[in-house]
Amino acid sequence: MLVVDVLLVLLFAAVGRSTHALDPVGVLETAWPFLTGLLLGWAAWQLPRHPVGLWPRGVALWLTTVTVGMGLRVLVGEGTAPSFVLVTLGVLAVLLLGHRALALTVRAARARRTP
Repeated sequence: MLVVDVLLVLLFAAVGRSTHALDPVGVLETAWPFLTGLLLGWAAWQLPRHPVGLWPRGVALWLTTVTVGMGLRVLVGEGTAPSFVLVTLGVLAVLLLGHRALALTVRAARARRTP
C-alpha cells in the first residue's frame, strides 16, 4: 500500500506539472513535500499495521500528507494559493482515500462470496 500511495502522490504532482512542464525533476520538486507528509503520516498513524482502513487512519494520512506538504511548501517559498490548497485536498482525497475504499469494497465482496 505504501508503494501505491507514493505512486499516487507522484501522479498528483505529474498531472499538476503537466500544465507547466512535465519533466522528472519538476515532478519531484512538486512531489517531495507531499511525499514527506505521506511518509510521516504512515509512521504517525501506524499504517504498516492497518494500511487499508479509511477511518480514522486513511483520513488522518490524507490530512497529514496535505498539511505537511503545504507547510513545507511555505517554508521553502513555494506557492500555497487557496485554489492550489483546495485542489490538493480534493485530488489527494480522491487518490489516497479512493484506492482504500476500492480495496475495502473488493475485500467485502470476496468475503460475501466465501462460504
